[in-house]
Amino acid sequence: MMNENDFSRLELSLPNCRSNYRYFRSRLKKTTKLLVLVKANAYGHGAVEFASMLQAEGADYLAVALPVEGVELRRNGISLPVLVLTAGMDFFPEIIEYRLEPGIPNLETLRAFCDTLREKGVKDYPVHIKLDTGMHRLGFMTHEIPELLTFLKSHDEVRVKSIYSHLAVAEDPEQDEFTLGQISMFESNAGTITDAIGYKPMWHVLNSAGIERFPQFQHDMVRLGIGIYGVSALPDVKLAPVASLKVKVLQIKQLHPGDGTIGYGRWGKVAPEGTTIATIPVGYADGLDRHLGRGAASFSINGHRVPTIGNICMDMCMLDVTGLDVKVGDTVTIFGEDPSVCELADILGTIPYEILTSVPRRIERFIIRK
Repeated sequence: MMNENDFSRLELSLPNCRSNYRYFRSRLKKTTKLLVLVKANAYGHGAVEFASMLQAEGADYLAVALPVEGVELRRNGISLPVLVLTAGMDFFPEIIEYRLEPGIPNLETLRAFCDTLREKGVKDYPVHIKLDTGMHRLGFMTHEIPELLTFLKSHDEVRVKSIYSHLAVAEDPEQDEFTLGQISMFESNAGTITDAIGYKPMWHVLNSAGIERFPQFQHDMVRLGIGIYGVSALPDVKLAPVASLKVKVLQIKQLHPGDGTIGYGRWGKVAPEGTTIATIPVGYADGLDRHLGRGAASFSINGHRVPTIGNICMDMCMLDVTGLDVKVGDTVTIFGEDPSVCELADILGTIPYEILTSVPRRIERFIIRK
């Protein structure tokens, strides 16, 4: 008998994550600090569990997108420094209460944060200055730096803990000229700020792809994101997949030519010799994109790859298992070792991040510890 939680689960391997962490650490100098991103529930993997492992493994910093994500870590015993990349302007009291460190992308945010610190009588609070070097999303542009420096010199509520920027195309060799231009601009502007404030904050600009492809620009710290979850920017590097989405077969149907079609829209066609389908309990509400239906993708079952057939439903989809020995309760791997999340991303014309972060919380997370 299967219980309800046996139907669908996202298996998360701490050993594989630890292996990937050590691979990236091995590419760094001993003096380079390593920040790991656990935003978006650790890219869908489980922020608290993975932050705990990273803390034990010796990570120097964590980063989240939103203050609420940092608060969750603190409430669950995470004591590492936590950079909040998108601090906003509405949760400064919580940021201070839970000892989170805000990323500061503009003077308006810095002024407002200093006002809150002054009201609380706080000085030298750590902040991280974000520079815009070509991504054009958030951050101080070059012409805004003089005004930033004037403000910093007259306000002792904050102390600049780091200066950072974000690379837009570090994974793409065809755009290395742009990436090197970003790094050059970052070094120039970070140097201007450092000289003016009279002390040396940490500098960090490399993301996962940057760590692998531009190790000469490690500076004081690097930021490891998708790489720790098993995706490399180098074609000859095979990292260990951390997440595996697995489901159980709900029903097997033997369909005959006269049975016609399968699924919504009648897109699935019964073959002239008949078709055997396996229905599994995962659909687009579980992050399984509808564009993977109609045979666009195939999943693994009992050592075989089997294609989708018909449209993917909200909570289910059907697989063509004709000619195979498949029974109710057999395990189907949607992504993991085979197929990889990168394979599905290629089919969809997207990136692995989107697939990993699309698996909702209604899919049970099962932590593999050994």
